Amino acid sequence: MDFLVSEMVSADGISRESLKTGLYAQFTDYERPFIIQIFGSKADVMAKAAEMLLELKPDMLDINMGCPVKKVVKRGAGSALMKDPENASVIVKAVKNALAGSIPLSVKFRSGWDLKSLNYLDFGQRIEAAGADLITLHPRTASQMFSGLSNWTHIAELKQVLSIPLIGNGDIDSPEAALKMQQETGCDALMIGRAALGKPWLFTQIKDYFSTGDYRPITTREILATALKHIDYALATKPKYVVVREMRSQLCHYTKSQPGSAVLRNTINQCDSIELLKNELSAFFYK
Repeated sequence: MDFLVSEMVSADGISRESLKTGLYAQFTDYERPFIIQIFGSKADVMAKAAEMLLELKPDMLDINMGCPVKKVVKRGAGSALMKDPENASVIVKAVKNALAGSIPLSVKFRSGWDLKSLNYLDFGQRIEAAGADLITLHPRTASQMFSGLSNWTHIAELKQVLSIPLIGNGDIDSPEAALKMQQETGCDALMIGRAALGKPWLFTQIKDYFSTGDYRPITTREILATALKHIDYALATKPKYVVVREMRSQLCHYTKSQPGSAVLRNTINQCDSIELLKNELSAFFYK
């Protein structure tokens, strides 16, 4: 079964009934099964936010304890909780109680704060004991951010000490990598994040590879059609000026590895209208 996960939603923002924050949690039935992902550092606030988000009827709630971004960590949230496993456990218990068994609770975290404090095994068992229904491990440390290779051995080791499902995450950038992770770690499922940027067809390719041992490469025409559709989807929910600004970085991902794409990416970042974005993309892929 496939799940779609929301952007990170601030529990503090939700608990203050912030309209802007609430938009990050919105979804449609077409996107189900859908997981709302929250972050925060205070158990009572996290529990309140979880209870409020139940009104949206998500299929699962996820607590992000793996984000290493400075603005999240400085609030004691995200991967900062790797340094405070007791508070992490209290948060999980509080959110679990708030959900009252209505939907499953998952927790994502990293291997540790840095290479000198790898505590994923103890942390994972604490999170399970606190009530998590499943766990996702990104086997890099917070200090590594997104650099270097993730250590899949950590996933395999954690799998051996858990009795709940474990999802593997990190460096799954191809169907071959997806199968390799599953075979090497024995994880129960896979989570793909940054590798899907500009490659939304990756999920279909992975499923085809798992079921048939083969998959169909994407064509340049299909890349263009998908990128243009991405723009139209964004326009359905946001003003044009916002879409232009946000889509610049997204469209650059679609052009990576294409000959001459560096020049195109520079051009895209100068575009100030939807029409220009679409024209530059079309001209590039149809040259």
